[in-house]
Amino acid sequence: MKKLLLISLLLSKSVLIGQTVLNSFPLNLNNPSDEGQIINAEDVKTHDIYVFASDDKKTTILKYNKSLFLTTQFTDSIKFASNRNLIGYSIGEDKNPLLYWASANLRNIRIVKYFPEMKTSRSLNFDFPDNHEYIITSFQKDNAFYLLAKERAQQHLLLYKFDNGNCEIKMFDFSSFVFQNGGGKSLSFSSLIRYYPIQKMDLNDFNPIDKTAAINKMYVLDGHIILTLDYNSKKTHVFDLNIETSDIKEKFFNLPVSQKPIQTANSFYYDKKLFQIAANKDEFLFDIKDFDSGNSIKNTTLTKNDTIQFKNSPFLVQTDNSRPQEIKNTAKFLKNLANLSAGISITKNGENSFITFGGYIEYVNTDYLYNSDEILNFSGMRTQSKMVYFDSMLNKNLDFVKNEKPDPLAIDNLYFFLNTNNTIILQNTLRLKDFYILSYYDPALKQLVMRKFTDGFTNEGPGNPIMNKSVFSKPASFDPIKSH
Repeated sequence: MKKLLLISLLLSKSVLIGQTVLNSFPLNLNNPSDEGQIINAEDVKTHDIYVFASDDKKTTILKYNKSLFLTTQFTDSIKFASNRNLIGYSIGEDKNPLLYWASANLRNIRIVKYFPEMKTSRSLNFDFPDNHEYIITSFQKDNAFYLLAKERAQQHLLLYKFDNGNCEIKMFDFSSFVFQNGGGKSLSFSSLIRYYPIQKMDLNDFNPIDKTAAINKMYVLDGHIILTLDYNSKKTHVFDLNIETSDIKEKFFNLPVSQKPIQTANSFYYDKKLFQIAANKDEFLFDIKDFDSGNSIKNTTLTKNDTIQFKNSPFLVQTDNSRPQEIKNTAKFLKNLANLSAGISITKNGENSFITFGGYIEYVNTDYLYNSDEILNFSGMRTQSKMVYFDSMLNKNLDFVKNEKPDPLAIDNLYFFLNTNNTIILQNTLRLKDFYILSYYDPALKQLVMRKFTDGFTNEGPGNPIMNKSVFSKPASFDPIKSH
């Protein structure tokens, strides 16, 4: 499972947040901390909601209608998929779900189709072809399950589409494109995505800075995949992959230009626009470009001596999982940011968009200790991280809006709930149109619980939120396959 992501609220008083228990279901999972898995899923055609929960002995499928009333339940033996990890799902044309169970080495997938109404299932076996090298990421789109992978010994990406028990493979050939860094040094596409793995963004969800700081990112649209590659210090290299035809369109977007060399830069695709950030210890530059034409729509340049008027939060710095500390001024913020990988995160909230500017780095410290004979011995490794950030808001005209204390978003309420209820496990989230559903396992009560989270506060008690980031972890969405 992928690493939990750091993000949250600082609360000056206790708050009752916008959340409702939808239902609970008695479920006795065997050794759930080690063997358990839970996924939420929506049939995008019927809007039925599924919860798939499994351990090393059984799989339980709960089906809810669009009003979130339980309509069907089915528990099946896991004999078809023992000693395997659940990596995804799809919904067949006959409205029955399929689950995808991968072997430990990710070379084989057992596809199990479940028939909850008939209380039965059947399985298929899928072996990856010989030209398959490794899986980059997975995603669900229009009830189908996709895997994006790298082809062995070629400058190609392979897109596997699993739908109704069939697999279709599309190949995207990058061998004719040139990749050069800001200094003019050439590198291969294979090397680029191996050293800087592609990170999938969630267009309908919040993407925290430690995720958006990735050099290479992908965005799944209707019929297209957008790749933004920020390995070059002067420009963003973009590819538009047509899922139906396997055609590739190439684009370049020049980064904002500073009076001094840029030390860190990155981009984020959002709503048919490319948002770019570039910085050094003296300047902060922000540019919004139309994705189709490449023309600049808005640009902002600030120096270390300026006050950033459009901040909706203090400058904050966070190391590891410690409590964030406030940075006093722009100069100190830029000094911190210049040594990190920059990132931008944008999420929709009504007619406005919340935007977070920041940077992130994660590194591994190797520890050594001297023994009694004063010989240096390896004692272990520690992963450490540092993040800086501040929040702003854009209106529909892409102008900054000053709002010191916005109401919490549904995702903020969900984060807060999880980080004040640390006994629950196997949590998984599903974003619907106006709210989130959180499903989780309560090992003390031996129940599967579903909660609904909405924007704002309840009317049950007082609250005075300050919408800053802090030390709460993002709940796991379903993306179990890490980049190679």
